[in-house]
Amino acid sequence: MADDSLPPDAGVPSPASGPRSSSGAAANPASAGGGGSSVPSHRARRASGGSKGSGRSKVLPVILVVVAVVLVGGVIGLVVGSKKNASTTATTAPTPTTAAVAAAPTCPLTGTPAPGGTVPARPALGVKIGNYSGDRPSAGLNAADLVFEEPVEGSITRLLAVYQCQTASVVGDLRSAREPDVGILSQLSKPLFVHAGGITQVLDLLQAAPLTDLNLLSGSNASLIVRVPGRVAPYSTFVNTASVWATAPADTTPPAPIFQYTTAPPPGSVAGSGGSAHIPFSSNSDVTWTWNPSGGAYLRSYAYGPDKLIDGNQVASTNVVIMTVQTSIGTWVENAEGGKEVYVTATGTGPLVVLRSGVAITGTWSRSSLTQPATLTSSNGQAITLEPGNTWIELAPQGVPVTTTPAAPTPATTTTVP
Repeated sequence: MADDSLPPDAGVPSPASGPRSSSGAAANPASAGGGGSSVPSHRARRASGGSKGSGRSKVLPVILVVVAVVLVGGVIGLVVGSKKNASTTATTAPTPTTAAVAAAPTCPLTGTPAPGGTVPARPALGVKIGNYSGDRPSAGLNAADLVFEEPVEGSITRLLAVYQCQTASVVGDLRSAREPDVGILSQLSKPLFVHAGGITQVLDLLQAAPLTDLNLLSGSNASLIVRVPGRVAPYSTFVNTASVWATAPADTTPPAPIFQYTTAPPPGSVAGSGGSAHIPFSSNSDVTWTWNPSGGAYLRSYAYGPDKLIDGNQVASTNVVIMTVQTSIGTWVENAEGGKEVYVTATGTGPLVVLRSGVAITGTWSRSSLTQPATLTSSNGQAITLEPGNTWIELAPQGVPVTTTPAAPTPATTTTVP
């Protein structure tokens, strides 16, 4: 740019000075035969000198203007760039995020919040409990996560109570094991199982099953027995759950869930449809479950009246799962009267009724293996979920009718306005 601003005469001889002779004097155009008046050489040099001075005076302002333009352009560029950067920074600022809140731990066998916010580091504990008329009243059933009722010889039933999240200072009375116990316990992730003996064939089944066998009639396990005043043998054997868990301090793995839980009933449930359910196992075990809206649970009764525990409270359950199962009479003799072992087919499929939240849901249960829990499916194809809370599972033999009755409609009330 500096070269482009130079005047035309800068650095070259002025045409007015004319050519020089070999002697260095300026040649006179007139003497060379040219026309017109002659111009003195000193004026020509003055004119040449004046022209050069005028060119310098014009160059300086041009340079100053160019410099000013460059400076102004630079300042504008800085300002625009600063604004652009500020705009870019504003638009790319990170968006605040909210950390996900972890779900509160729940008890695996009830779906309720874990006590103290932590699932106890211990296995499931199964306790075999009698249910003949002489075994009643029982103890500790309302503290169990699950209770299974199974058919045994003589058309009576026995119970298998399962504990994990809750404890009970007195549970019982304990009786001998039966064949159906293996099918129940195998789905509970290798539980502890405490019982009061059993016939050789059943004890062999327990030894081969995925569980820890604690026979109170074997070795040092007798030290676990708790005696309850007023009870006589064979109805006098009870245990404390904490003492039983203490026999396996290295076993700290809770069981996997065997049911799914939701606070709302499954789609298609009919409100009020589960007022009660009747399961007549036999005259000795004629069971009815009745919905108690005020307590939010089902209350258990026998034909003669409420099923009450040693502490005076009636047996209650948030859910009742009634599974109709195939049974058969085996060859193993269970008692002095000649009663034969009842076998329960724990896998396969069968009819189902689930009571929860005051509704009755009919459907089908299916189970592929002993180490897997049953899948519960409603008649409309929906998975059946239970309400968070304790559950009784009734294993009703085929041929025993299961009857459900809707809740009685609430009487209409009339308000008289004075």
